[in-house]
Amino acid sequence: GPRYCSFRPSFPWFGMDIGGTLVKLVYFEPKDITAEEEQEEVESLKSIRRYLTSNVAYGNTGIRDVHLELRNLTMCGRTGTLHFIRFPTHDMLGFIQMGRDKNFSSLHTTLCATGGGAYKFEDDFRTVANLELQKLDELDCLIQGLLYVDSVGFNGHPECYFFENPSDPENCVKRQCCLDNPFPMLLVNIGSGVSILAVYSKDDYKRVTGTSLGGGTFLGLCCLLTGCETFEEALEMAAKGDSTNVDKLVKDIYGGDYERFSLQGSAVASSFGHMISKEKRESISKEDLARATLVTITNNIGSIARMCAVNENIERVVFVGNFLRINTVSTKLLAYAMDFWSKGQLKALFLEHEGYFGAVGAFLELLRMTDEI
Repeated sequence: GPRYCSFRPSFPWFGMDIGGTLVKLVYFEPKDITAEEEQEEVESLKSIRRYLTSNVAYGNTGIRDVHLELRNLTMCGRTGTLHFIRFPTHDMLGFIQMGRDKNFSSLHTTLCATGGGAYKFEDDFRTVANLELQKLDELDCLIQGLLYVDSVGFNGHPECYFFENPSDPENCVKRQCCLDNPFPMLLVNIGSGVSILAVYSKDDYKRVTGTSLGGGTFLGLCCLLTGCETFEEALEMAAKGDSTNVDKLVKDIYGGDYERFSLQGSAVASSFGHMISKEKRESISKEDLARATLVTITNNIGSIARMCAVNENIERVVFVGNFLRINTVSTKLLAYAMDFWSKGQLKALFLEHEGYFGAVGAFLELLRMTDEI
């Protein structure tokens, strides 16, 4: 585990990742507070700690993902719980104002932040809350955070999982696994947009490519096509829909398989291809449209990831990012696509804390700034 810090940052300990859609916040709650410390703790610090740990929802949109908390972590010689909190980026100014109202700047802690918003909101933090952000690169943070959480594990369980028999929907089962020897890996981070990294070691990686067709695209198109308002609602609709009413399959064109190139009749030949027909447009449901949107975006990401894996000669493909939150349709589809199109050569791996690694990486940097953790 981390070594004892000779000089540790003052509480509270936070790491934040301000993305295009969601702000992710990790907060370390010390559990080894002595009576003496309790006595000396300033009121504003106490109020922040109580507020964060006694609530699961904050305001109208903040959520603490209780099921993800990491317990009994020892960091910088302190033992405690790491909490995971998220809220929409469009509420960022409200959060900064809360920082001002709770007099956060008086606590003299460093606020480590990553993601595009660390740059975009830097002035607001300074002018509204009198806070200087320590800005960090999001892809550095992503990798550091991922490797750290994988190394400590998930409260005694592995952080990583995959699907056994991904090409057989009936017998496809989730299995825990260890990312023992993770390098090289292709890391596919699916947020509002998508970044694909080839990672060769803790400090050696490159951004291979990306695609602007990501989680934001799925939700944006879903809102337009179905009138839904939230990611949860979009996924709920998609779970009930049938995308084959919207997409043209190989069999819709061939009447069966395209045998010469062993393309199954059930493969999608043209995403949304049926929508050129007025009759079809009138007979589909909003659920079908949500499902088709999800499948289209997911397959496209899978296809690009597979090409990158082949190009970079990497067999291990790790998918992360909040697009995968509560989204078994996409995780299983990615597992299936990787396995099927690579004839079993590529393995798709997933991580339980999918969207939080950037925030964890920023948090680790806070501890590293004062001493090597």
